[in-house]
Amino acid sequence: MAPGGNDPASDKRYFRIGEVAKITGVKPYVLRYWESEFRWMAPQKSKSKQRLYRRRDIDMILLIKKLLYEQRYTIAGARKKLRELGSGRALEEGSLSVETDHQARFRKIRKELEQIRAML
Repeated sequence: MAPGGNDPASDKRYFRIGEVAKITGVKPYVLRYWESEFRWMAPQKSKSKQRLYRRRDIDMILLIKKLLYEQRYTIAGARKKLRELGSGRALEEGSLSVETDHQARFRKIRKELEQIRAML
């Protein structure tokens, strides 16, 4: 459930913390904690002081989640990695690795289908 696509929320510009938690699979209290650890991650706030995240913020949260949970970086290590790459390049690199994962999965499926076809 990523921002965009056929989701009714795809036209939204801003997302509240509960919506972001559902989209990213990261609990709201973890998102608030990450705000203190990753200083650049400071979403805008509404007049009622609710956090308002943009799509780019959600993409960065997904990247941080990947660095911390999948690639096993520490928070300090993830912060350093993001600083080294810069935010734009970090997002590109994060999306490239997802694209590569999809490509590998498609190649595997294609190979299996070709094997099935050869058996027929």
